[in-house]
Amino acid sequence: MTSGPVVAMVWEGHNVVKTSRAMVGETNPAEAKPGTVRGDFSVHVSRNVVHASDSVETAQREINLWFRSDELVNWDCCDHKIITAGKAMAQQGSACQPPPDVETDDCLHEYCYLFSPDILKGKVAFITGGGSGIGFRIAEILMRHSCQTVIASRNLQRVTEAAKKLSEATGQRCLPLTLDVRQPQTIMAAVDEALKEFKRIDIVVNNAAGNFLCPASALSFNGYKTVIEIDTLGTFNVSKVLYEKCLRVSFSLPKMPGRQALQVHAGTAKAAVDAMTKHLAVEWGPHRIRVNSVAPGPITGTEGVRRLAPKGAKENIFQKIPLQRAGNKTEIAHSVLYLASPLSSYVTGTTLVVDGGAWMTTENNFPALLGIGSHSAKL
Repeated sequence: MTSGPVVAMVWEGHNVVKTSRAMVGETNPAEAKPGTVRGDFSVHVSRNVVHASDSVETAQREINLWFRSDELVNWDCCDHKIITAGKAMAQQGSACQPPPDVETDDCLHEYCYLFSPDILKGKVAFITGGGSGIGFRIAEILMRHSCQTVIASRNLQRVTEAAKKLSEATGQRCLPLTLDVRQPQTIMAAVDEALKEFKRIDIVVNNAAGNFLCPASALSFNGYKTVIEIDTLGTFNVSKVLYEKCLRVSFSLPKMPGRQALQVHAGTAKAAVDAMTKHLAVEWGPHRIRVNSVAPGPITGTEGVRRLAPKGAKENIFQKIPLQRAGNKTEIAHSVLYLASPLSSYVTGTTLVVDGGAWMTTENNFPALLGIGSHSAKL
């Protein structure tokens, strides 16, 4: 037993205050009875409460579920630094509170762990389009969870600069490579280089994509073809090459949902990826390979929002989403982290929609969108 309480757990729920009052004995260490739970329950963030315990053994067991060892200051007393850590955890634990993010292609200034920091220890991820946007943040979050990464795109300078940022921020190795997902030979060469460096690839994230707004009547043949080649053929090409060379890969296929006006090219491509996810899950499941996809809604700090959301109308669009906000890149990265981790060991062939409920309420106003869409797509 210890002379004072230590932070043990963050609870959430409307019954927690009632429950905690029933459990708390005398908070004065000199007067507390042996075995009672002591603590100051005045630390509330939203519906969260910091739970204190007078047993170091119990506290250590519970606190390791919530905090990294380097975030803990003193097991023997409930000092301000531990309470601050508890508050940060409680804030991030709020059901709808988004995690911190930055809109630029830079690493996060701070990060609170929800999963074990070593949940992907010993794994290697191959991420296309990992030099910017959602792909960059996916690489960062996987690396923050002890995964080494390969980020690949057509722009070698971009992924080289990104790899330097990622390694400096996370302490993990990140190999930048060049490829074109439309050209299988370049994919094979990149995968061979990655295997030479890391000896294995465990996770593949097909993140490369192309999109723009354009009515079908004005869409050029080449514009339609290009999006299909990048989004659909590119996803298949990368997946097939990795399957043939590694045979132990867990796939995540981030994609945007279809059914929106001015998006016949992207909608067709993503519908194909959705079907591909299911087919590959069935065929490759016996080889212990899981295949899943992610369908993000509007995500801040991405080229998609900059290109596809009407100027001056973003806030109005976001208010129509049930959660009344856009998502951020870290939220999508967390979704991929879940699908790539052992936590989703029985999940395959599914599309995880991460859009705040937008698909249920967002208007598909063709006349309004027509005013902002491209009237030609010359790619």
